[in-house]
Amino acid sequence: MLRNDIFLGRLPRLLQLSTLLLGLLMPSLAMAQVGGLDAITVQDSEEGTTYSVSLQILFLMTLLTVLPAAVLMMTGFTRIVVVLGILRNAIGTAQTPSNQVLIGLAFFLTLFVMYPVFERVWEEAVQPYMAEELAPDQAVQTAMVPFREFMTAQTRESDLAMFMRISDNGPVESMDDVPFTVLVPAFVTSELKTAFQIGFILFLPFLIIDLVVASTLMSMGMLMLSPMIISLPFKIMLFVLVDGWSMVMGTLAASFFT
Repeated sequence: MLRNDIFLGRLPRLLQLSTLLLGLLMPSLAMAQVGGLDAITVQDSEEGTTYSVSLQILFLMTLLTVLPAAVLMMTGFTRIVVVLGILRNAIGTAQTPSNQVLIGLAFFLTLFVMYPVFERVWEEAVQPYMAEELAPDQAVQTAMVPFREFMTAQTRESDLAMFMRISDNGPVESMDDVPFTVLVPAFVTSELKTAFQIGFILFLPFLIIDLVVASTLMSMGMLMLSPMIISLPFKIMLFVLVDGWSMVMGTLAASFFT
């Protein structure tokens, strides 16, 4: 209950992160309706290069198109949704829970797991950028640091070494020197491997129930009766008695903090 209260208390800040881009767009859209869309302008000064609001809107709209891929590839969403999908297949309930429910569970559990990373991005990159203390490129570089640390902690050295070898990158002195284009695929590969390992462990007790039911039906000569019909109620009962959803969700969340 305490962790749930903390998460619900932090939820408004997560919503602020998701609505930040829309808040930046609204004044510009209002000006465009009054005076029309200005031409793209780029100005060079001693402080650096500044872009017109129209060009910034174009950049933001482009980022919105790649945001789903970033959520999938740079957070714990991949591991969570794969484990939940394997769990549903292990129980044998076909489309229950539905895909929408599994995606929703994976999304909010990802928010819970990634909240420390999002909070650092908000405090170290988004707020200084909105206060005009950081340039856009500096804000992006600062925002990448928490994600890099999170992915580095979850990435196996063997996967990272494989992609470093494939990309012809030489030895690096520290993880900070690993290119981001190498770290992301290594992180995704490690996440898939971890997800299948967790899924295998979850599959075993349900597999044992299927084997016991199938052997019992065969010994009774009931070969025409599908074992899945008989084993499904027992698997659901077992999952409910051991409080399976709490165990699975808690184990998935804890797996990112070890």
